[in-house]
Amino acid sequence: MLGREWSSGAGPVLGSVLGVLLLGAAAPAAASAQNRDFLFGTPRATFTFRAGLHMPRAGSGDGTQSLWDLTREELTVDTRDLASASIGGDLAIRATPRLDLVLSIGYTNAKTRSEFREWVDQDDLPIEQTTEFSIRPITVGVKTYLKDRGRAIGRFAWVPETWNPYVGVAGGIVSYRFVQHGDFIDYETLEIFGDRFYSRDRGATIQLFSGVDVAVNGRVLLVGEARYGFASAPLSSDFVGFPDLDLAGLQVTFGMGFRL
Repeated sequence: MLGREWSSGAGPVLGSVLGVLLLGAAAPAAASAQNRDFLFGTPRATFTFRAGLHMPRAGSGDGTQSLWDLTREELTVDTRDLASASIGGDLAIRATPRLDLVLSIGYTNAKTRSEFREWVDQDDLPIEQTTEFSIRPITVGVKTYLKDRGRAIGRFAWVPETWNPYVGVAGGIVSYRFVQHGDFIDYETLEIFGDRFYSRDRGATIQLFSGVDVAVNGRVLLVGEARYGFASAPLSSDFVGFPDLDLAGLQVTFGMGFRL
């Protein structure tokens, strides 16, 4: 059985673990920094870059066989094989002391090799193919902090808090790309043929998220976030008879933010 590629598997998991350790290690340093670091005025915006792991739901079709079902049943592809690295960026505009308006973009790409579970070729060799799946969400939302992010001292100085948890909701558009290429079976003739099946489209998405900011100093933040998106989109003519492709999934990311 063919294994998944390192780039879409163990790498993001290791990155997530390192991110947790980084956040934990930074907290004591951030606490001491609060005693001496401040800004001249309240920050108006924050830019954040995040990276981590995306885990798609790859759901069924409400009683109808989905493309994900067919892929899992016929090929040696499990849902966990579709986990991949995730990167993203956020621009948050301060609306109130605890509320931000947030523009977010992201990208994930999974690539896994497989073979037919029940069939081999005339030489008793596996019939192999590759599945690629990527998504690109663009959303606008609101983020609410659960406590004050800092305090003003006098008319000009602003001192940030050490850590700030938040929750949020966003909506927008998610584009996807799904490709399967390699060798396949014609079940009517039992012939093996090479081909490439391709689909791309877009659909609406709603995302729920929560996370925490940890202040390194007045300008720099370490950020950890979990985000779950709900979405589906139509398939192209290469995949006839299936319901819309499920694009829902969980992202766990860590990154760095900069107050502006």
